[in-house]
Parts: sequence; C-alpha cells; structure tokens
Amino acid sequence: MDPVLLILAGVTAFILFRLISVMGTRTGHEQRQELNPSSSKSSQAALSDAAPDETTDEAMKPTPVSTNARVLRDADPAFDESVFLEGARSAYETIVEAFADGDLQSIRSFLSDTVYGAFKQGVVAREEAGHVSDLKFVGIDRAAIVDSSVDDAQMIAVVEFTSNQVRVTRDKDGNIIDGDPIRIDLVKDRWSFSRRRDSKDPNWKLVATGGGA
Repeated sequence: MDPVLLILAGVTAFILFRLISVMGTRTGHEQRQELNPSSSKSSQAALSDAAPDETTDEAMKPTPVSTNARVLRDADPAFDESVFLEGARSAYETIVEAFADGDLQSIRSFLSDTVYGAFKQGVVAREEAGHVSDLKFVGIDRAAIVDSSVDDAQMIAVVEFTSNQVRVTRDKDGNIIDGDPIRIDLVKDRWSFSRRRDSKDPNWKLVATGGGA
C-alpha cells in the first residue's frame, strides 16, 4: 500500500468492502398501541396502494456515479460508488496499519497473491534489518475513483487516497532513521481493486499499489 481496503469487507472490508447490519432490540419501554376500530382493511389497502409505485420506482433508481465509475455501473447495475468507497477507505486504513505492524495474516483475504507477496518481502526485509515501523493514522481526507476498466473477466477500480499519517521507522536501538513522531505527513496513494464480474462475492481485492499523482 506503498503499504496497503480494499473490501469495502469487507475492502468492505477492499476490497475491503464490509457492511454491518444493525437490528433494533426491544427496550422494555415500548408503549402498547391500540387498534383503531375506524381503520378498516380496505382503508389500509387504499393507503398502501396510494404511494407504492412512487416508493418502488424511487427505491429502484440507481444511485448516481461519477464519470470515472461509469463503466463499473454499466457492467454491474447494482454497483454503488458511495458504498464501494466507504469500504475502500476502511480497507485502506486497515491494510496500511497491518503492514506497518507486520501483521499480514489479518489482511490476507483482502490481497491478491502478487500484492501479498510484495508486502511479505517488505516485512521480511524490514525485520532482517532490525527496523521497526510505527504508524499512526490521523484520517483520510479524500478517497475517489480516478480510473476504472472492465473486461470479460474482471472489474477494476483505481482509487486515489489522500490521508494524514504520522510515520516513524526506528532501528534496533530505537534510533529514528526515517520520519518524525511529531510531524503529520500528507500521503497520497493509488490502489487498484479488482472483482470478478461473475462472482457472487461482493468483496474486492487489492491487486496493485502505487503513489498518488
């Protein structure tokens, strides 16, 4: 991701792309609601029929997408750019922090074999040099799809992230060899996430990383 969500878990978490369903629970303070004897089944049916077409039509309208994401929508009418980017942001932060900690197993399912191999080499080289990476994520300023493509097998979304991070690398004696513990760096990355067109799995995988333009 440099170091590397995607989900979006899901990234969800690419990519990490992950959705959490929250269901209401009873609190014990609900008030009992009496039936209104004047409301007949026919009147209830009239109410439910009054707006169903409008509600249904509105719900079926696809959410707007940016120009750079249009080919993804064309390939998959269910593609929701805002949901995808929410998952990508989560995946980005999770993967960057995991790489800094050397914990690749926790993010293995989010990475393609190529990216995982590159990350593993980076972690091994860091450990052999006796270096320790310390990273604090301050926040993501921006995440946007800047390019996308579709072929017979794959859908690919290129996402540019702009984030604020505090990054420090220390040697085995604790001496700082790179970064500054009291400086916030503005970091730009461009990551490519991919998903098979015929897959029932909504999650995307990180397939390439690079610096932002």
